[in-house]
Amino acid sequence: MYQYFNRLVIREGTEGVPAEKVEKLFEDAGWARKTPVWQKEKYSLMFNNSTWAFTVWDQNEMVGMVRVISDRIMAANILDLAVLSDYQGKGIGQKLVQLCVQKLPHGDWFAHTSANNFSFYEKCGFEVKDPSQNGTCAYYGFIQARKDGHR
Repeated sequence: MYQYFNRLVIREGTEGVPAEKVEKLFEDAGWARKTPVWQKEKYSLMFNNSTWAFTVWDQNEMVGMVRVISDRIMAANILDLAVLSDYQGKGIGQKLVQLCVQKLPHGDWFAHTSANNFSFYEKCGFEVKDPSQNGTCAYYGFIQARKDGHR
């Protein structure tokens, strides 16, 4: 699946995500540096083992990504949501979270993240139990379904 968002292309899929593009996002986010050559393949293999994934492209440059681990029925975990620094603040991250939640709208969603990201996830409809701690943000789809009259 492809879709357009603010002149960018969003691709859905877990196959064929280039390791060097993921590594660049991880380095920009401060999650990796100087990855040994023998470990670089992990950046594409982690997508192969994910349930869902979305990548965001500005022509040939991958500027954002998210991947999800899920049972596809009740619960899902957002992993590795990253947007290049130069592209942050343009709604890309929120769009990626929205696309994720649409995959399992009545399920429970979790994002394990640091406290400095809690306000972002709150904007996306997630709850934060204790903002003073690193931990989990949660979006309870079954509660939203009940509010929407589906349960």
